[in-house]
Amino acid sequence: MRNLLRFAAPVIAAAIVTGCGTGPSAPRPDASGSNPANAPIPQGLLSQARPIGAGPDFQPPATGPVAGSCLPALGPRDGVHVEVFAANRVVLLPAGIGTHSPGTSVTGRITRASCYGALVTLDPTGLVLVRPGASLTVAMLFRSWGQPLSATRLASFRAGPGTRVNVFVDGRPWPGAPGAVPLTRHAEIVLEVGPHVPPHSSYAFPPGS
Repeated sequence: MRNLLRFAAPVIAAAIVTGCGTGPSAPRPDASGSNPANAPIPQGLLSQARPIGAGPDFQPPATGPVAGSCLPALGPRDGVHVEVFAANRVVLLPAGIGTHSPGTSVTGRITRASCYGALVTLDPTGLVLVRPGASLTVAMLFRSWGQPLSATRLASFRAGPGTRVNVFVDGRPWPGAPGAVPLTRHAEIVLEVGPHVPPHSSYAFPPGS
């Protein structure tokens, strides 16, 4: 858990700057918060970045039930990265999904909770920490978040007439229902409605996840 929390701060900063929406080959910050080998981000990728949307529709809090048993220790976790876009903006997954209060937070990161469910978010970067061996899906994540998800509904947003919620896993289109995507270790999952946002195909997961 210590490694996960130490990694989270620079990732939060990167998420706010880029809007989590650059192209699939965008350089990822390393644990020091800088790009590998100080590589500049190409202008073409910067032009694809999306800002974080303003207001409660784009930054909804965690209000749903804890998924699975809620244990006093975080324990080993597998990392899954989930990005959500609507109306050409980032919808933030908040810190605190799958945890119970009272807890402790520092600069937006949860450092302690009274208990942790089978899936949790400790910061608003889209990193979902899943208990190894748990068979969980994106539908369970949204239920624990307290947000609706269907073929035409993505949190507070609805797909336009004749369109649907588009889902990508590791950069490839997902053919099934959005909620059926499994939360498997190191999956990069993108859900979007509205203008197409080029999905990432991978994510630089923190050590230990």
